[in-house]
Amino acid sequence: MKEKLKKELLAQLDNVIGLYKSLRSQAKYDDLSDLKDDAKTSQVITMFRSAIERISGKGSVYVRQAVASSNIPILVGILEALKADLEAGYLLSVEELIHGEVFGDLLEAAAYLLDEGYKDPAAVLAGCVLEEHLRQLCKKNGIETEANTKSGIKAKKADLMNSELSKAEVYSILDQKNITAWLDLRNKAAHGKFDEYAKEQVSIMRFGIRDFVSRVPA
Repeated sequence: MKEKLKKELLAQLDNVIGLYKSLRSQAKYDDLSDLKDDAKTSQVITMFRSAIERISGKGSVYVRQAVASSNIPILVGILEALKADLEAGYLLSVEELIHGEVFGDLLEAAAYLLDEGYKDPAAVLAGCVLEEHLRQLCKKNGIETEANTKSGIKAKKADLMNSELSKAEVYSILDQKNITAWLDLRNKAAHGKFDEYAKEQVSIMRFGIRDFVSRVPA
């Protein structure tokens, strides 16, 4: 995880935990029940859960624990555990590291093909890495990777997963637009439209996918 992003996420956690400490200074009990402000209590619980989900991902153990409880001290404990794990660099899971290494190797293979003058298979390989990464991001964030169709249950297309991941704010609109362009280039390579893109565009695509996989691990 990049140091700048780590600092930003830690600052978000500090702000949310700071809100609780401010309210706790006005209350007699840890759960703020004596403040007799149900609207404020509900707002605090929502903010806590939102921060936990935003920083750790929808499918994380932190989120599962947060959803299972409306107890404010427990939620604060989850926030503090999340902060400690983030500070220690433990937020990136073993599974994410494995995905990152495998995808990195495949992207290196795409670079080799590109250097040898095989821009078309390089584009297809890089595109396959991207599509599989989108699928893993969907699984991590609780988004279905299959859909019911007239001919039965089928795997969702990469464009649809891209749209749903962006809508769920797993990554930015800018990332979504870049991914759309990369998928379009991959499709051109896969369907033999080799004269509609250049070697330089495949190189830019490969670097872009590598950066995306690194910034948004699955």
